[in-house]
Amino acid sequence: MSSIWGNKIKVSVFGESHGTAIGATIDGLPSGVKVDLEKVAAEMKRRAAASSRLATPRKEADEVEIVSGFFEGKTTGTPLTGIIRNGNTRSKDYARTKDLMRPGHADYSGWMRYGGFQDYRGGGHFSGRLTAPIVFAGAVAREALSQIAPGVKIGSRILSIGSVQDKRDLKPEEYASLCYENPLFPLYTKTLEETMKDEILEAIKDQDSVGGVIEGYITGMPAGVGDPLFDSVESRLSALLFSVPAVKGVEFGLGFDITSLRGSAANDPFYMDGERVKTTTNNNGGINGGITNGMPIVYRAAFKPTASIAKPQKTIDMAAKKDAEIEIQGRHDPCIVLRACPVVEAVTALCMLDFLV
Repeated sequence: MSSIWGNKIKVSVFGESHGTAIGATIDGLPSGVKVDLEKVAAEMKRRAAASSRLATPRKEADEVEIVSGFFEGKTTGTPLTGIIRNGNTRSKDYARTKDLMRPGHADYSGWMRYGGFQDYRGGGHFSGRLTAPIVFAGAVAREALSQIAPGVKIGSRILSIGSVQDKRDLKPEEYASLCYENPLFPLYTKTLEETMKDEILEAIKDQDSVGGVIEGYITGMPAGVGDPLFDSVESRLSALLFSVPAVKGVEFGLGFDITSLRGSAANDPFYMDGERVKTTTNNNGGINGGITNGMPIVYRAAFKPTASIAKPQKTIDMAAKKDAEIEIQGRHDPCIVLRACPVVEAVTALCMLDFLV
């Protein structure tokens, strides 16, 4: 199997949800990059969302121990490895149902891929727990970007949770600071927070879960970055976004909605703003022909409802080779969207660093 990504920057993610530790190795970082460990810890805390039962009942410190490639506050240029110890595990929750294939999970596909030798506890290597080392790697990439390309800024916001939709906008300059003003509910329309909370609470009451959409953006990217076809900005960023557990859809600019427009409305006319080239609209999300055009890159990732729910579901028993029913025990996020913004930003930082380093 391959858990390695990248061209100039290579990232390898390792570990299992209930194993001793999880972590990431980043290869290709320039030497001499200063890494502010407090900023790294802040990104880890955003993902942990420890202050809300709406996000996750599992509490982990998510403290990163950097064991290589880092000396006296700066990168050495050799592979940088960070380890996160798992502490709050309850593996017994999964022993009773280890032969029951959880609907919506990778239990069956993973069983077929690895012949039943995969670690089933908490989803093993398929678990959303593995987004913690991704956030660590992304935080380091962000530090590198701030020194290599200080004008590049990355952020995100919640666009929807369940049936509750926030305002759609392709001008991220207007909501650039949302992800830090309210880490759990970064919303353009702040009055929607209570409605979204109610949506999640209703799902919890019904022993169910809800999904949603995260909108991400990149400002300050120079024009001319990326390549056509296989190394386009869209294809490479999409590949990383689809590597995040539970992402089932990715779109840029107007996305699928652009299909309802005529070309005259969908196109983004160019104009000169002093010495800078800009477009009057941003329907294509800052990318033409797979290459950046200097406008903000705007994209969205759709997260499905959490697959692990307490509601009884039909499934199969792989040991008995017969139909069965499952009621999933344990601690599961009723809405993973609340913890997804730092993950989306992390893979974005890795992707942009790989383009710009």
